[in-house]
Amino acid sequence: MTKLLGISGSLRKASFNTGLLNAAKAVAPAGVEFEIATLHGIPLYDGDVEAESGVPAPVEALKQRIIAADGVVLFTPEYNNSVPGVFKNAIDWLSRPPADIRKVFRGRPFAVAGASPSKFGTILSQNAWLAVMRTLGAELWSGKRLMVQNADTLFDSQGQLTDEETRERLRGFVEAFADYVATMK
Repeated sequence: MTKLLGISGSLRKASFNTGLLNAAKAVAPAGVEFEIATLHGIPLYDGDVEAESGVPAPVEALKQRIIAADGVVLFTPEYNNSVPGVFKNAIDWLSRPPADIRKVFRGRPFAVAGASPSKFGTILSQNAWLAVMRTLGAELWSGKRLMVQNADTLFDSQGQLTDEETRERLRGFVEAFADYVATMK
């Protein structure tokens, strides 16, 4: 059994990326356990808080879920041609203390996918994640890229994916990443 964890980089209830994440869980192939995580409850990174109280409980819980996963998919929106601040903030917390980088990121397979109402999908956001993931030592999978463009026409008002062609592309993405992760175990 291959265990994947998907994390949505958006806090919005009807987010396209949360919808894409939920659809990914639904299309995961047999033999793949696909869990979902959100960033809700993760505070802004503050070195003083870390020094006084350590890593907050919601961050520690997400760390443990990543550590338990064989592979992780970041479902990233694109804000102002880059990664969303809330998502980068979570990754910054997850890298604290520095000694935890090895067990959370180093050598762990990560993939990036995303949906945006723009014509370019999330290409710039996904590109921005490359430097971050390399710095943390993650094994960034580049077998396929999933950039869903014109997302405002592919999801309903509740954030549910309604487009079958996109669902099939997502199915292929999840299956290929799961196959890659299985070879890394």
